[in-house]
Amino acid sequence: MQRSKAAALSAGFFVVAPGTVVGLIPWLITHWQFQRPLPGWAVMRVIGGLLIAAGLVPPVSAFAEFVKAGGTPIPVAPTDRLVVSGFNRYVRNPMYVGLLLVIIGQALLFGNVRLLMYAVAAWVAPAAFVRWYEEPTLARQFGDEYEAYRRAVPAWLPRLRPWEPPRR
Repeated sequence: MQRSKAAALSAGFFVVAPGTVVGLIPWLITHWQFQRPLPGWAVMRVIGGLLIAAGLVPPVSAFAEFVKAGGTPIPVAPTDRLVVSGFNRYVRNPMYVGLLLVIIGQALLFGNVRLLMYAVAAWVAPAAFVRWYEEPTLARQFGDEYEAYRRAVPAWLPRLRPWEPPRR
């Protein structure tokens, strides 16, 4: 796939999918209204803001890595090669992990417990998708290369050091 087409598809998908998960749904839950659940909540708001900023980096970077690889993160328009660069060297699901951090950060920023409950749902759905669709599909498509990656890089809790794929 041409990089320009991959970039356009990825950008549109980013607005629709992550935009819904960390934008529209949290807005529907909070209407961006701040609550003060406990005295001294200002520190939690700062931590929430930092989590939001940090959580956006891995998904944006991962989308760019897919475009560089000549495809998209969209299951119907994937890359022809296994993407094991960028944040994928630390955790197999950097997009989902990053978006989860954003939702937890929003819960802290807005002081909204319902966002924490939503964060659980926003993790369970992708975890099921990864387990029952994405991992078997990648194993079929990339075989031993994916299995080596899967053994070396955790799905949800990042490694401390980046994984180096074996040289071909």
